[in-house]
Amino acid sequence: MTTNRVLLVDGMALLFRAFYATAMSNYYMINSKGIPTNAVYGMVKHLFTAIETYQPTHVICCWDMGSKTFRNDLFPDYKANRGGPPEELIPQFDLAKEVIESLDIPNVGQVGYEADDCMGTLSRIYSEHSQVYLLTGDQDLLQLLQPNVNVVLLKKGYGNYSEYHEGSFLEEKGITPKQMVDLKALMGDSSDNYPGVKGIGEKTALKLLMKYETIEGILENLEELTKGQRTKIEQDLDMLHMSRKLAAIHCEAGVDCSLEEALFYINDEKMGAKFDELEFKNWEKNIVRM
Repeated sequence: MTTNRVLLVDGMALLFRAFYATAMSNYYMINSKGIPTNAVYGMVKHLFTAIETYQPTHVICCWDMGSKTFRNDLFPDYKANRGGPPEELIPQFDLAKEVIESLDIPNVGQVGYEADDCMGTLSRIYSEHSQVYLLTGDQDLLQLLQPNVNVVLLKKGYGNYSEYHEGSFLEEKGITPKQMVDLKALMGDSSDNYPGVKGIGEKTALKLLMKYETIEGILENLEELTKGQRTKIEQDLDMLHMSRKLAAIHCEAGVDCSLEEALFYINDEKMGAKFDELEFKNWEKNIVRM
């Protein structure tokens, strides 16, 4: 019986979501030191809301470590369509990690890897003996679903989630979580800027995977495909294999964090001092409701 409940948090996903929620109305919560705090404030509110909902025994926050990863080495155009972060967000990156540290929650990241890879690596380790929840806004993490691993996708507002486990994903999508990598390899991902097979969309990709299960299964049965499908795949074969490498979350990133380090316990004095330093208004009422 699993008694530990481990919450792995996609720090960047929470931070960006919180920033844009108020930045749209030019509300940056600039304190007396001239530092914007809206993203950090919202991130912490998202975090405590999830903690209240899922009651974890252990919490870890995972981060991207710079904009370049092994995926850029494989494919230089990976995420090249994304501009730099807004200037009001830049000072909040380090600030966010300081706040997480003040909550005695470990910050975890690995140069050359994305937060997704860190979450995948740690979820594989912890799920052997614990129930793991992956808190994110990124559907890519659905490929990590397995026994004892649930994905909690943030929706609009606070405390609104789409929670998936292995069975509910299969029921909704008609494919297994592992097949999601092949799905993205076929259809590409415009937000990450890799094309997959040009002309193959989600509908066709799902249909092919339901019938042939894997990319290998599709390639072994090319003669059964329509002429159009076969031509598209044959023309983009190299990009299909490349897109698959880019889509797969790497679950062997060199990160480690013992459950002892991740035990969730707030030092109220330490937390309060940090929140007051940043001049978070009404934080006792608006953020910490446990």
